[in-house]
Amino acid sequence: MNSRFVLAPEAAEDLASIWRYIKRHGSIATADRVESIIRDKLTLLAHSPEAGHHRKNLTNEKVRFFPVYSYLIVYRPATSPLQIVAILHGRRDVERVLSDRL
Repeated sequence: MNSRFVLAPEAAEDLASIWRYIKRHGSIATADRVESIIRDKLTLLAHSPEAGHHRKNLTNEKVRFFPVYSYLIVYRPATSPLQIVAILHGRRDVERVLSDRL
């Protein structure tokens, strides 16, 4: 089974922004821990792409959502390697962000 994933450039920037925000408002150790947990979940999703759920209220695109802390991983489950579209804080306007990215 394929356990690979690829971050879209915007998703890579999302992850870097999350790390920078947590570092600025917390610590490097906390930022590293959160990034590591998110990356672990990305690997999990690559193994089990159906683990997430659809959110028709946010998009009709064929993507799934998987929560990690206050963040949503948005990915295309039918791709190999698994394509990560976004990693967004749940309080953002997820629908608007996705309408620009999908």
